Amino acid sequence: MSALHPVKVAVAQFNATVGDLEANVRKLVQMAHEAYAQGARVVLTPELSLCGYPAEDLLLRPAFMQANEQALRDCAAQLADLPGLHVVVGHPQSSDESGDLRTKSLSVQRSFNAASVLTGGRVLATYAKRELPNYQVFDERRYFASGRDAGHPPVVFEVEGLRFGINICEDAWFEEPVDAAKQAGAQVLLVLNASPFHLGKVHEREARMAECARRAGMPLVYAHLVGGQDEIVFDGASFAVNADGSLAARAPLFEEALLMLELTPATAAGALAPVPEIEAQAWSALVTGVRDYIGKNGFPGALIGLSGGIDSALVLAVAVDALGAERVRTVMMPSPYTADISWIDARDMAGRLGVRYDEIPIAPIFESFRAGLATEFAGLAEDATEENIQARIRGTLLMALSNKHGAIVLTTGNKSEMATGYCTLYGDMAGGFAVLKDVAKTLVYRLAEWKNRQPTRCADGSMGPVIPERIITRPPSAELRPDQTDQDSLPPYEVLDAIMQRYMEEDQGIEEIVAAGFSTADVERVTRLLKINEYKRRQAPVGIRITHRAFGRDWRYPITSKFRA
Repeated sequence: MSALHPVKVAVAQFNATVGDLEANVRKLVQMAHEAYAQGARVVLTPELSLCGYPAEDLLLRPAFMQANEQALRDCAAQLADLPGLHVVVGHPQSSDESGDLRTKSLSVQRSFNAASVLTGGRVLATYAKRELPNYQVFDERRYFASGRDAGHPPVVFEVEGLRFGINICEDAWFEEPVDAAKQAGAQVLLVLNASPFHLGKVHEREARMAECARRAGMPLVYAHLVGGQDEIVFDGASFAVNADGSLAARAPLFEEALLMLELTPATAAGALAPVPEIEAQAWSALVTGVRDYIGKNGFPGALIGLSGGIDSALVLAVAVDALGAERVRTVMMPSPYTADISWIDARDMAGRLGVRYDEIPIAPIFESFRAGLATEFAGLAEDATEENIQARIRGTLLMALSNKHGAIVLTTGNKSEMATGYCTLYGDMAGGFAVLKDVAKTLVYRLAEWKNRQPTRCADGSMGPVIPERIITRPPSAELRPDQTDQDSLPPYEVLDAIMQRYMEEDQGIEEIVAAGFSTADVERVTRLLKINEYKRRQAPVGIRITHRAFGRDWRYPITSKFRA
């Protein structure tokens, strides 16, 4: 039987919290009721929406799997009062298959990355993901068995004469799972997703799904998570494409939304939210990451060491957008080498944003360290040791305030500094969350300039830029010795960032980068610094991922290595 009229379908794009099953069910049921009231008869939720994504090694705990099974039953029961509604819920499902993870005494049972169709208070059918990604941030073969390998059939269900097939995320990037759904009678493909954000990902997803829809000859609906989970951010932007691959609808980026659609065997129709410019996407990703890391982990607020430089200024602006000025505190810790303009600019910016601002001079503490080490350092010239002592004094002070008052320290180092080791262990790296960990220095400047172009009301009621112009235009400096600038120790950031991107993000070799026009000296210098500072990055706090390759999950290089190219 073919549908005689369009079927209303809703995409429930929401912010799930890993392990908070009760809250996730509550949100899911609430959105299903809202969709039903608007006429929807199918509701599609994101991948693993019941438990949150990624649940990582929680998936190896029997108690966690049992709790998910109960949560799925509870969800079905709470939807029983919506006759005719079919809700597709992503969840893990226990498997009897032994996995290849072993300890001395335990053979781990892998589960399925599943999606169940709930209707009438029961589970109508369950689909198991067939393609398991194991690249970039994905590690699904550690946890899941393939539904295809386990002999699970495709799932197709009918609502008001229209037949819906199910794929989960990676499935739709391959032909076999899509073909299996079509051969089982699907006229519309529903795809549940948890696809971590990186710059440019929105259009990449849409292009791949458009190709999938054209090849399959049927509309495709893509439901996506939104929100932050540790270092990963999900951007939402759920969408639908017509059978010819043309874009039919898109939900907003970086906010919860209920995307209402009308589906036929050839078309999808719904609202089309715009895709913001790339700087706006990066900004929203950083704000989302800070808001959810602090909010989901229960910190009362954030603490930032404000220097008068661009990195701490950017972190402050992001934190205020994420948390509100009342939950952000700044501390300026001038050293003997801090320029007067740094004090002035730091005070100015804190005032513009209306955050608490305090000053704790470190000179007396620094002199105490010098006195304590005088015998050990006698006859030795000052070098990076004294610079690092100052940074570590600041880190100690910030962590003391964090311990006493509970606010988390947001570190301010950027990706360029993390790549080259231009940062101090237990100093400016001390803290709980690294906001700019995946933001190159050149992008730091772009984001600061973008933020200053946005209409923003300052604390005094005026409309104006939140970052003082001099912070953006003055040469960057750690101010740990007289007349210091970053370029004393590093190539120009335009060169450094380009080399870093080619080597670290694109896996180009040294000779290939030199052939692209960069000097051999610069390439050798940057790549050497990148490799010898892996030990520092292993000890850095987690931070927000906004590129397709960030330090952390995406970058697993040995600390001890002699490989050059």
